[in-house]
Amino acid sequence: MVKRSAGDKVDIAAAPAHSTVMTRFALPFPDIGPNIVAFEIFGFELALRWYAMSYIVGILIGWWMAARLIKRARLWKDDTSPMTGEQLSDLITWIVLGIILGGRLGFVLFYQPAYYVQNPAEILQVWQGGMSFHGGALGVLIAGLIFCWRNKISPFEAGDMIVVATPPALFLGRCANFINAELWGRPTELPWGVIFPGDAAQACATIDQLCARHPSQLYEAILEGLVLGIVLLWFALRKGWLKTPGASIGVFFAGYGLARFFVEFFRQPDAQFFSETNPYGYALEIAGPIGLTMGQLLSTPMIVIGVIIALAARRRAL
Repeated sequence: MVKRSAGDKVDIAAAPAHSTVMTRFALPFPDIGPNIVAFEIFGFELALRWYAMSYIVGILIGWWMAARLIKRARLWKDDTSPMTGEQLSDLITWIVLGIILGGRLGFVLFYQPAYYVQNPAEILQVWQGGMSFHGGALGVLIAGLIFCWRNKISPFEAGDMIVVATPPALFLGRCANFINAELWGRPTELPWGVIFPGDAAQACATIDQLCARHPSQLYEAILEGLVLGIVLLWFALRKGWLKTPGASIGVFFAGYGLARFFVEFFRQPDAQFFSETNPYGYALEIAGPIGLTMGQLLSTPMIVIGVIIALAARRRAL
């Protein structure tokens, strides 16, 4: 199975002086592991990982934000909140299931289907890593639609609430990807390039110097978490877009799709997409160095659908 994690760390200090970052300006990877805390009980190691904590804290922050939004009835259409606090608590359970099941199945189907066909027992081993945002988004969409249908709640208003509260979780999740030294970017000589540890990250190293890569996880954290989050809150709190059901959903889909499409130019595709005839790791090769990665292929319909939903919602409001 192809995994991009910390693995065997590169000992920068032990490398020859001419092969360290002193030959050019680059940032060493911070001395931090994937575990916040780890301990053994009866021979079994129990660990609290940064990635798991990012999910927990992100969901709690999103829950808090959603609760604050539904308490402000004036923000919503007809000055009426789309659901009660009790219904929100139930919805969170559905969302968590959608994230976990959809994210895992999305990774299996979109990124490594051949491997999991041969190793089906590992599909449910989520602790080994491997989650897809696009799969998680589909999981949340399906879970949310079922919940709204069962509770006779407007799916567009519920969706608006969910997407406004989602960016903090995206920000934390991408930061956790960085801490885990996974999903790093393509090689770069820019001064903020990071020397990620592990044989896979250092596969591009030359004899006389280590390999620095784009910290693409942080690019995504900034664009998907901070920038998109600020835009959604501004539309919701300052421009009254929650009174137009579906408008915030459209902005989120288009905004996330654009951010992810852009970052894919700097993010290293998964190893299974590379070959001698496909040195760029494209999922769709067009001509020579021109092509689309799997992330770009999955983000393109998000952009189109998001723009259509937002325009249709705003047109209904006129």
